[in-house]
Amino acid sequence: MITIIQADNLHKSFPTTTAIDHISFEVFEGEVFGLLGPNGSGKTTLVRLLNGVLTPTSGRAYVFGKDVTTDGSWIRARTGVLTETPSLYERLTAKKNLSFFGRFYGIPDYEIPKRTDEMLSLMHLSDRADEPVGGFSKGMKQRLAIARALMHDPPILFLDEPTSGLDPESSRQVEDIIQELASDEQKTIFLCTHNLSQAERLCSKVAMLNTGKILAEGSIQDLSRRLFSAVPVEMEFLHEPSPAVIQAVRNTRGVTVDSVEGTTILFHVTDKELIPSVIRAVIQEGGDIFRIAPQDYSLEEIYFTVQRQGGMTV
Repeated sequence: MITIIQADNLHKSFPTTTAIDHISFEVFEGEVFGLLGPNGSGKTTLVRLLNGVLTPTSGRAYVFGKDVTTDGSWIRARTGVLTETPSLYERLTAKKNLSFFGRFYGIPDYEIPKRTDEMLSLMHLSDRADEPVGGFSKGMKQRLAIARALMHDPPILFLDEPTSGLDPESSRQVEDIIQELASDEQKTIFLCTHNLSQAERLCSKVAMLNTGKILAEGSIQDLSRRLFSAVPVEMEFLHEPSPAVIQAVRNTRGVTVDSVEGTTILFHVTDKELIPSVIRAVIQEGGDIFRIAPQDYSLEEIYFTVQRQGGMTV
């Protein structure tokens, strides 16, 4: 895997506060990396540091192997940034907005029309290309802002709350675009959000930031495995399980039964490898298993557990 972003003991303090507190992490090529945290946790400051807009107080950060302290201009030429507020020129058409920013990014004039058309098509805005942006919905403005961030074809995209304030349909459209950029365009996405369900759908890896500290970092599966000692399992039967079947589940080593509702038994096992022994015990008692499915912990469960514990080993 190719490392695109690397932070090593990165620290940023201001006269009255510490915004980023000695954090270290890596982001690899093609990842959708989610930076999770409440407002004021340091997410925006970190994005500014990684783009060379702010200078670290101490520690190091590298993007494409370049030091953010000395190579900020080089880095910014190869990154796209979407802030929470689109900040478009509302009196200009969508096409003119993109053309303007294409020149700002230094794209040759002869390439701008083609690139503009490509971006409008990618964002499903071609039919509104010649309309003033002031008449666009918030979702359309957000898609246009993503197009603007992509005009110079950057390999990495920083997105700050990209669906904030959008209705469900517009949010899903933006999420679909993010997935398409990562899978089809091979972009590395650095997603800042406090929307946990969105992060769970989109991110291959997350870091949880609070008061400038990383409390936990890794894939959802990895965090779940490190954080929880037991695996939740749902076992469904064709008919309501008999008392003997229920007792067989309870008696199996490493099993804790949580509930029995109708044809379903919910239980935890200390290890997934114990599930076959549960199945054998049930079958011996004549249980007619229809379905058995280990359940994953949600990112929300992981996030709030980490917050309650004050972090985990990163």
